[in-house]
Amino acid sequence: MTTTYEGEQHVIAAAQHILKVLGENKSLTDDFRRVLTELDSHLSAMTIITESKRRGFAEVEEQLKCAERKVRRWDSNPSLIWDSGPTEASEYIQAVNEIHTVMETLGGLSMNDHGRPKELAFRAQCVQQIAMSRLEEELYRILVQHKQSFELKNISFPSRVDFVYDESFVSVEDEIINDTSQRDNSGRESNEYTVDLIDPLLIPDIKSIASVMFASGYDREFCEAFIGNRKDALDEHLSNLEIQKLSIDDVLKLEWDALSCEIKKWVWAVKIIIRVYLASEKRFCNQILGDFGSHGSYCFVEISRASIFYLLNFGEAIAMGPYNPEKLFRFLDMYEVLADLHLDMEGLFSEVANAFVMSEFHDLLRRLGDSASAAFLNFRNAIALDSSMHPFPRGEIHHLTRYVMNYIKTLTAYCDTLNVLLKDQDVDDPNPVFETDNGQDICTSAFSPMGCHLRSITSALESSLIRRSKLYKDGSLEHIFLMNNIHYMVQKVKGSELRLFFGDEWIRKHNGKLQQHATSYERATWSFVVSLLRDDGRTSLKERCRRFSNAFDDVYKIQTRWRIPDLHLREDLQISTSQKVIPAYRAFLGINSRNGSDKYIKYTSDDMEKMLLDLFAGSSMSLRNSRSNSHKW
Repeated sequence: MTTTYEGEQHVIAAAQHILKVLGENKSLTDDFRRVLTELDSHLSAMTIITESKRRGFAEVEEQLKCAERKVRRWDSNPSLIWDSGPTEASEYIQAVNEIHTVMETLGGLSMNDHGRPKELAFRAQCVQQIAMSRLEEELYRILVQHKQSFELKNISFPSRVDFVYDESFVSVEDEIINDTSQRDNSGRESNEYTVDLIDPLLIPDIKSIASVMFASGYDREFCEAFIGNRKDALDEHLSNLEIQKLSIDDVLKLEWDALSCEIKKWVWAVKIIIRVYLASEKRFCNQILGDFGSHGSYCFVEISRASIFYLLNFGEAIAMGPYNPEKLFRFLDMYEVLADLHLDMEGLFSEVANAFVMSEFHDLLRRLGDSASAAFLNFRNAIALDSSMHPFPRGEIHHLTRYVMNYIKTLTAYCDTLNVLLKDQDVDDPNPVFETDNGQDICTSAFSPMGCHLRSITSALESSLIRRSKLYKDGSLEHIFLMNNIHYMVQKVKGSELRLFFGDEWIRKHNGKLQQHATSYERATWSFVVSLLRDDGRTSLKERCRRFSNAFDDVYKIQTRWRIPDLHLREDLQISTSQKVIPAYRAFLGINSRNGSDKYIKYTSDDMEKMLLDLFAGSSMSLRNSRSNSHKW
């Protein structure tokens, strides 16, 4: 078969022969001879060009052979080229570049279906495919073998309070409530947390692979290999953070304890993934692909898309409700971490093409805020609607009181967030804060939306406690119960950040209520007992002594079982009771000492004073021995 070069030479020789024959004609005009001369010059030039092509093909073919040998030498070698030293890697990259040059050279030459250039181009393409496949493999192995993990213990964020709550209002111990004063509300930390996900020394090697693959038109293949590896690395990191990839249905089926645990892990993982891992991943993408237009951004989004949407979908499942009060702190934790990461997300997905990511992020932030507001309002409603058919034993501090006060105490750590979420929620404040004469009671927090809502919650709690107090058959115990619970409320407000939201006027008002119940208790219990000592002119001294002693004994037996847990409150009431009973009893003894009353007296005043100190200890006590125990009534 005649080669292209030989065919061209035959055509040119034939054309030149025709021109020579025509030129021998004596009758040609000068213009026609001039045209023939120009044609002959063109044919001579074509001969020179064709010869040049022939020599060029030989050089190109030799260049391709050399490059092909370098590429095929690694075909059966399982070793990593880049592990064999910089020289081997450089030579391989140079060989791939030479193949690309050969293809560009051949692409600029005229070829027919059976020409030599076509054959060389096909060979070059085959070798190039082999090289690209090997570079994909090298890329993946480099990324796997030289990945770097970072120690989570070296990544610290401000610690967060945790509240142990119980939706059924069972006992909530005070000591489990952590101090909230150390919680950080300063917003985004100023420190950068980016780390090296790949050994920095390997970045030039990865960039060289990217450059040669992009130059060879294999940018899609590079990106697919790069994205696949980085997605695997991100999935592995999520696994290290103990994040299970649960579907929305799976999340909705979880029991609260398990769900609460998953939310805690989610809050931590979201911080790590967005602020540390994805920030580092985006930097890495830019380091490798920053010179290739939008490819860096495209790869980053494809790497992070699935994990980001999983994290957001988990949040969506949580925000679906129900909005039980016990979920409020988890809603707030999730809302705050996303609000805190807003700027980080904007930095990661700032391009217009990534607007869909930010749209989903903003939607979840809004929904979590709405969920937190709903759970907060449901908390107040749950208190208002809570009812019981049985009086609380011994008149002690009710579990509901402990629960509510510890709950709202912990809420103060979220004051900035709650003020934002509650600003449009109307509430009746039955305990507004008024300015005192010296102006010391004015506090911004007291007038904030949260301050109004917290006072409304304690008002609902007081109403519930009053309803519960009516369940006692003994009116005296009703006052002990309210004293215990109001005192607990006051102490919680005085000893915490709640004071900023309630104000000193609220404290003074409730101390006044406390004193009123103490006075009412003394009237309901001791006014009658002491009245039995009075001489009404009809009752004998012996009968008066008997009635008084019996009444005192009954009170002693009953009220030693009642309990005032706070030692100071107990002592105050014991002292106040003594001041009402003992002087009256001593006066009675003094008046009747000349009438032979000693034989009717069961207790001395000292005995009685000591017995009053047994009240409200919470355990039934036997009557003390007295000097008159042997007397018969």
